[in-house]
Amino acid sequence: MFSRSILTVVLLLCQWAAAQTYSSCNPLHSTSCPADTALGKAINVDFTKGAVNSFTSSGSVTYDSSGAHFTVANSGDAPTLSSVFYIMFGKVSITMKAAPGAGIVSTLVLQSDDLDEIDMEWLGADGTEVQTNYFGKGDVTTYNRGAFNPAANNQNEFITYTIEWTATQVTWSVGGSIVRVLTPATADTNQYPQTPMQIKFGAWSGGDPSTNAPGTVTWARGPTNYANGPFTMTVQSIAVTDYSTGTQYKYGDTSGNWESIQAVGGKINGNSGGAASSVATADIPAATSASPSIPAGLGSTHGSTSTRTGWPWVATTLSTVTGTSTSVAGVPSGWIITSSGKIVPASSAATLPAPTSSYSAGQSPSPSSPLSGPGLETITGWDDRGFPTTRTVISGANTAPKSYDQQGFLITTTPTATTTAVGAATQAPCFGTNCGLNGKIIGTSSSKAAAPKETLWRSGAMLGIAAALAERILL
Repeated sequence: MFSRSILTVVLLLCQWAAAQTYSSCNPLHSTSCPADTALGKAINVDFTKGAVNSFTSSGSVTYDSSGAHFTVANSGDAPTLSSVFYIMFGKVSITMKAAPGAGIVSTLVLQSDDLDEIDMEWLGADGTEVQTNYFGKGDVTTYNRGAFNPAANNQNEFITYTIEWTATQVTWSVGGSIVRVLTPATADTNQYPQTPMQIKFGAWSGGDPSTNAPGTVTWARGPTNYANGPFTMTVQSIAVTDYSTGTQYKYGDTSGNWESIQAVGGKINGNSGGAASSVATADIPAATSASPSIPAGLGSTHGSTSTRTGWPWVATTLSTVTGTSTSVAGVPSGWIITSSGKIVPASSAATLPAPTSSYSAGQSPSPSSPLSGPGLETITGWDDRGFPTTRTVISGANTAPKSYDQQGFLITTTPTATTTAVGAATQAPCFGTNCGLNGKIIGTSSSKAAAPKETLWRSGAMLGIAAALAERILL
């Protein structure tokens, strides 16, 4: 069984996945909104290795060696991954194939609590372009900010798309080439995005008349015919760099200006040394078509399952957005996000990059009750994606100093054998899951099996016992 502390963290992670991304606290209208969890670093997530717990899912997201798959098969399907962290200026690069299909929309969204937003949208009806868009402070009184930009063959090959966002410009790139630039001067009045952003990406059907307004269906080039599906967006990886540092971002007032944002334990723009220099708009290729008539993600209510970019998106007045914002749970105290996107105890993360004989303390995996049978017990750890797992070890191994291998599993430092001759060398301790017959860890993992080793070890042990009994009988 899990210890109480580990069970608490596991339940918290499960709650993230089930939580709604809407709250009643908009920092434009309140000074008591909760702080946002800061990424404060760079991460690079490889979804070909499976899920990571720094992105929580809504709907069904599946994984294989190609990456994360977001499939729309039926009305209301809208699989999405959302970050548990925010960035305050930074760069987001996603390598993906867009979903095909009339009315199907693949989406990358950066969105803040006061409804600043930067988008990229791929419409399944046309695999040659991508829509770029932005909004400021939830103002949707006009929809003149979107443009369609070239993105050839985006449904059949993996292409890397990048949004780089600073205080002086936003750039959208396709395959390493910038296709659009926005500056505070060229943005609509008071519409330049400039507050901490959460990251979301996924697929949905904007062309479904049963879940969307007629204008949305037209924009998405629907209607969607589910008989032609399923329709799948595949994400190979996502790299995120936060250009600010710290553990949390707080709004200092209700202005929504970036100068009012406070970085707890860090600095706004404290990690912006790698930001690109200003780009001249004249150097950018022309958009392939004019602004769409409505923004991506328009839904009928805040509970609409097909609303990808947050609620509300209604063409009325700014007063309709008062009191509405996005909100997510953060990283548990004492845990951190590693460079590969795993949320792990801070003490164990120090040893995750490679096997090491250094020891960690503090919050670490703890042993559970012994298994049935003498001499064995189960120890809880974390796999290479930051999720809980278990290992079976020789009873009493937990009393030795603790360290963790590159997969996040507990390893021990008991020497496997020593020589008796004076001055002879001592055999080095064995670490990790590839130790061989004399290794300390002998069981199986809930995520990666080691059954062949265990069978061989037990066979050797049984032969040894049989030999000892035979010797006693003969004597």
